[in-house]
Amino acid sequence: MGWLKSLGLNFGHVAPASESLAATHCRVQPTLEDLLSLRLRASALPTLARLARARQNGLYHAPLKGRGMEYAESRPYQPGDDVRTMDWRLTARSGKPHTKLFREERERPVYVGVDLRSNMAFATQGAFKSVQAARTAALLAWKAAQEHDRIGGVVLGASGSHELLPARGGAAVLRLLNRLVDVANDAATDAPPLAQLTAGLQRLAKPGSLVFVLSDLRDFDPAVDRDLARIAQHSDLTLLHFYDVFETALPTLDAALRVSHGAQSVDLELGDRALATRYQQRFADRRDDLMDYCRTHRMGYASISTLETPLNVLKQVLA
Repeated sequence: MGWLKSLGLNFGHVAPASESLAATHCRVQPTLEDLLSLRLRASALPTLARLARARQNGLYHAPLKGRGMEYAESRPYQPGDDVRTMDWRLTARSGKPHTKLFREERERPVYVGVDLRSNMAFATQGAFKSVQAARTAALLAWKAAQEHDRIGGVVLGASGSHELLPARGGAAVLRLLNRLVDVANDAATDAPPLAQLTAGLQRLAKPGSLVFVLSDLRDFDPAVDRDLARIAQHSDLTLLHFYDVFETALPTLDAALRVSHGAQSVDLELGDRALATRYQQRFADRRDDLMDYCRTHRMGYASISTLETPLNVLKQVLA
């Protein structure tokens, strides 16, 4: 909770939490049953192949970049051929210039990078950010399967990152859903950096891929910046930013508030208007920075709160 201290919050005592969160299990932890139930709902999403510049307020998308290209054959060089496609090995063997010919890949691999670390296990209302992210990933995976695209990605948890090579069909979706549930239920307490997730995506995503990063983006550091910028150069990348209403503004109460992450709780003294203003402005500035970053690098951006229905937000993103 260092980010709270940086705002000058007046902490009360720190003690073991005495009460559990008043929420159903499916709102606190992703469950396989819940993620499987999203299969039919995913059919209501617009096609992934038509992801284009969105017009909704707050959503920024670049036109689709070309799908991946795979080598087909080589032929003798002809005037006007792009020198960047020269087949230098065949040219050296034959003594005559040759150029490579490529064909467009039929498939458009879809990758989801899902952050399920302890920072995502939080909500004051609705479902945990981790649950929202898992549901969003499931919807994207089911939609990719329905369109016969391969689905892969990276799931980041307390024990590190788990890379899933792209594969097609319901078995690939089930593999991803099981990994989401397992990682979200990991009891380890470590917190690997977000850069582990983005580095994994940078290794996996081939040119022309459709890539989604699902996180609260709390530790957006230079390494994350570098990885995302590289992915965006050759693939269509969308950042899905998850947040809770408590992160946007402090409650307007002149009282103490207890916040817990399960093992410990912290008492916050509310009622300080200057503090509340700084707190609210901090979140607004951070979201503006993320949106500016996405515009600069021609990425998509959308935010999803713990109270929203991921399906509705994805309909806007993919419209």
